[in-house]
Formats: sequence, C-alpha cells, structure tokens
Amino acid sequence: MTLTGKPTRVAIVGGAGKVSRQLIPLLLEAGIEVVPLARRDEQLAELERRGAKPRRLDIEKASADDFLAAFDGCDGIVFAAGGGADGNVERKRTVDLEGSLKSMEAAKALGIDRFVQVSAIGVDRPVDSSAGAAWVAYVEAKRGADEALRATQLAWTIIRPGGLTDDAPNGLVTLAPEVERGTVPRADVAAVIAACLVNEDTVGRQWELVSGSTPVAEAVSD
Repeated sequence: MTLTGKPTRVAIVGGAGKVSRQLIPLLLEAGIEVVPLARRDEQLAELERRGAKPRRLDIEKASADDFLAAFDGCDGIVFAAGGGADGNVERKRTVDLEGSLKSMEAAKALGIDRFVQVSAIGVDRPVDSSAGAAWVAYVEAKRGADEALRATQLAWTIIRPGGLTDDAPNGLVTLAPEVERGTVPRADVAAVIAACLVNEDTVGRQWELVSGSTPVAEAVSD
C-alpha cells in the first residue's frame, strides 16, 4: 500500500495500555477508526465503551494468521505494546521484540505501509548491567525492534519517550534524535503519535521525546 495521507483505520498493538488509552480519543477526533488489540474480555469491553472497535489478540500466543486477522482492513499500525514493569525477562523478548517483529511481518503481508512504533529513550546507548537483567532485556528488545523496523520498507516512525508519567498533558515537548533524559506525560506521547500518523513528513524519522517547550504540532513538523 502506498502512503497517501492520513490512515483511515489504525490498529494499536498493546491497545489496552495507558498510552494507547490516551491515543484512542485523539484518533477518533481526527476521524480515524481505531482498532485496539487486547487479549482479555474486560479490556475489550472497556475499549469498546471508549468508542473503538477492538479485536482480540494475545501477542505472545498469536500465530502469523492471528496477526493478519487482527490487522485486516487497517491502513496504519501503532506498536505500543510492552512486556510490563515486572522482572519477567522472557516477556521483554516475547512482547517488546517478537511482538513487534510479528506486527511488521503482518503489515508487510497485508500491504499496510504506515507503522509507528513506541520505543524508549536511550536504547542505543550502552546499558548498565547493574540495572538488572530485566532492564537489560528490555533495552535489548526495544533496540532490536527498532533496528528491525528501520531495515524494512515500511513508512515507519519511531518515538522513544523518556520516563512516562500520568501527569496532565501540557502539549509542549522536546523531540529530537537524541535528548537529555527526562519525563513526559503519557498523554503527550499519545499526542505525538497522533500527530505523526497524519503527517507524512514524519516518515523515516526516529525521535527521543521528553517534556519541553515546543508545541506538539510544531515539533513533529521540524
């Protein structure tokens, strides 16, 4: 599929996550149908109440055909899944890396060009092993997923936010290939993702993201 303006139906992998829940109303306001993917009944019911059209997908257990079914009819993908904040090393690989790889393959098979991936700040920098095995696995998984996405022919954008907070959005960010570590509200991350999806100039861009002084629309247009 050739990129021809903003997508009309976007699947969100990790659709029940905190960033994704902030993203859903922004996409709906932009006239984009939202297909958040989740694995539990209560998640699917809540997402439907938010005005989305959720589909069931268990990232770790899903086959290639399951991913194809989940993405069917979509023309944009947001990969916002994460293996959780616990110490489960294996889930960093099966969710953050393998989930991303499966999503890329399904997108390519279906001809879905647009792919926005939520990564993490600093994952290309050397990782301190004293931070623990789970953190090392997380960084390596995000780094590997980003490397794989950059190597595709998809119309990709990679967003690497700093420490995520539940603070109210202020709409002001710092967005650059590399920034000083800091924090950013999840709602502002969602706003950046939404802005990227409707701005073709963001294709092929990889940015780190923290709170700053530049309005989101201006930041993604620089």
